[in-house]
Amino acid sequence: MVGAVGLVPTYLVIGGTEVSQSAGAGSLLAGLVVPLTAGVVGGGLAAGRVPRFGLAFASIGGTLSVGLLLIELYRASTSTVRPGIEVIAGQRVLTSSVDVGPGWVLGAVALGLTVLAGALAVAAWGRTVMEDAGSLDPARPALAGAAALLGVGAVLCLVLPPADVPDRIVSDPTTGLQVVVEQEGPQGLLERPGLALLGGLLLAGAVVLCSVLAPSLRPRLAAVGALLAIAVVVLAAGLTGLRDAAVSDELEWTLPGAGLLLAGVGYVVLTVLAWRLCPAPAR
Repeated sequence: MVGAVGLVPTYLVIGGTEVSQSAGAGSLLAGLVVPLTAGVVGGGLAAGRVPRFGLAFASIGGTLSVGLLLIELYRASTSTVRPGIEVIAGQRVLTSSVDVGPGWVLGAVALGLTVLAGALAVAAWGRTVMEDAGSLDPARPALAGAAALLGVGAVLCLVLPPADVPDRIVSDPTTGLQVVVEQEGPQGLLERPGLALLGGLLLAGAVVLCSVLAPSLRPRLAAVGALLAIAVVVLAAGLTGLRDAAVSDELEWTLPGAGLLLAGVGYVVLTVLAWRLCPAPAR
């Protein structure tokens, strides 16, 4: 709920430009993927239904949110130490000065609550008993291999901007010679210093580690919940890149951005397969 409400007010004021994450239907859709999914799963967990499904979702989501929280803290605090071009909600801005808005505060609180929920889920895991119909054991190795490949692919796409400024071709009026002029674009995930670099490394490592771990969780619905948590985070990142390229005339969608969106769809497919591949136990 906090994350969804945080999309409405001003996010940051960067270099005098107000940035909001709910500017347009596309921005709102990309921003609501994670909060709405967390709200539905959290509601079921609070009601005591399929508890390990919800606990797996919370623990994996909390692990991924540690890196995201550090990146947010960098963006609102120390990003002005080494000013650079950033793309936020489809706007290309220079981090010469940054003022925090209520949207950022609510977003940071939401990430903090997600990390806390993940820690509580890990603590409660061993004290929670749950079984479900069917067995995922025959398909677990294949799911783990596919999830690991998706995790590596997602990390390779995450380290590069999903939407970038295209190079400009300039013609010399005297000679007619055309020259390609590179324009400064947004910084990659691992190109930023300090907290952002640490957050990027933690996020990249968490995506790969959780991708390998998720299919091994028991019972079957716990693996489904863990894969769903990775799916919504990667899919939201892919949709954000597509949104940035769609709403800005200065940006174009990049191959890593398309790959990130495909990785998110791939995780959704694995989640559905883990949910549906449940042969009845032999009698």
